[in-house]
Amino acid sequence: MPDRPVTAGAAVDETAAPPVADAEIPPELIADSLGQYLRAWWLRVRSGDSGVLPVVLAIVVVAVAFQILDSKFLSPRNLVNLIEQSAVYMVLAMAEIFPLLLGEIDLSVGLVMALSAVVAADLVQPSGLGWPWWVAIVAALVVSAGVGAIQGTLVARLRMPSFIVTLGGLLVLEGVGIIVLHGSLVGIGNARFTNERVLYDIFWGRMDPLVGWILLAALIGVGGGLAWLRDARRRREGLAAPPPSLTALKILIAAVAGIAVVLVCNTNRAHAGIIKGVPYIIPIVLVVLAGSTFLLQRTRFGRYVYAIGGNPEAPRRAGVSLAAVRTWAFVLAALISGIAGILFASWQVSLTTNIIKTANSYVLLAVAAAVIGGTSLFGGRGRIIHGVLGGLVIGGIYNGLYLLEVSSEWIDVVVAGVLLAAAVIDVLSRRGSRVRT
Repeated sequence: MPDRPVTAGAAVDETAAPPVADAEIPPELIADSLGQYLRAWWLRVRSGDSGVLPVVLAIVVVAVAFQILDSKFLSPRNLVNLIEQSAVYMVLAMAEIFPLLLGEIDLSVGLVMALSAVVAADLVQPSGLGWPWWVAIVAALVVSAGVGAIQGTLVARLRMPSFIVTLGGLLVLEGVGIIVLHGSLVGIGNARFTNERVLYDIFWGRMDPLVGWILLAALIGVGGGLAWLRDARRRREGLAAPPPSLTALKILIAAVAGIAVVLVCNTNRAHAGIIKGVPYIIPIVLVVLAGSTFLLQRTRFGRYVYAIGGNPEAPRRAGVSLAAVRTWAFVLAALISGIAGILFASWQVSLTTNIIKTANSYVLLAVAAAVIGGTSLFGGRGRIIHGVLGGLVIGGIYNGLYLLEVSSEWIDVVVAGVLLAAAVIDVLSRRGSRVRT
């Protein structure tokens, strides 16, 4: 049979193909200028890969809506409270992202957080072991990582469903936490004891306003300089790198955001007296964010995590140890949950058995924050920054509704609705991607 002639319509289809293919390519691989980058980025958004755009819009909507309903929402005092209250959600969401990228789930992160909080607070008690604060923190993190190693081994080596393994871990840790508390109240608010005071200041302490500005200048100078040098080196070597104008824009945005945060934090927030300065908890969250981002974006382990989450068969045939990567992902999730536990202990000050039971709800908030931020429930897509942005949305909703004196059950309904909307966006974007391919 002779070849069919090429029609004008076919020619149009052939020329239309490259933009569809380009939608699957990261913009920095095909852009030579900021304008080209923005056009390539918009093409990816239209094709279903919206990145952080939905969560950024959600943050704007939450801020505008609650400011209209209550003029105190965007006040310096409330904004700092919002950031502090969102910190635990952010760190837990960052922890949950590691198993989610593999297409798994960890239901125990909330109870790992609670166990870490109880262990650290109990070990510094003068009436007990009275360990130095840093030893207590290390011990709590080691215990947390040990829990992750056990669960990760069961999931990766025995191929047990992560849902079942971590659900069992949740129940076990709830009992262990109550046993460690031995039915009594454990507090860290006694300023007479140095170890308790240090743990207390982790959440409630603030740095001098001048120190905040110095730290910001150092972060922007060092971080921005390293980013500029890295991208310049990649361009010289002919590797994929964003255009210089985009790198400069990112540094500028980071600088403006940092200046805004420091300005707000350095405003006097006290009804009487003086309360100002950047809370210690902000640099702690930034350190977790930077370390986790580096691990996933700049190391071989991170590339393996994304590869396994996207299609585990391909890395397995390439010789990647899937079991080792999966195990370490659960270890890291538990370790970061342990860090959230230290923040949680400092935030709550007094820990009782009720805190252990309350921590059950935090796993749902961790998953919600990660998914709302843009991490996929199906694996292979997401970044650590998604946990920070999603945690900010969760914290903003809770904070705003509490200001409006809405009952807690309705707050949970609103958060659940936002989570369902994020899940729908995730499903529709993936379905659109499959249709295009």
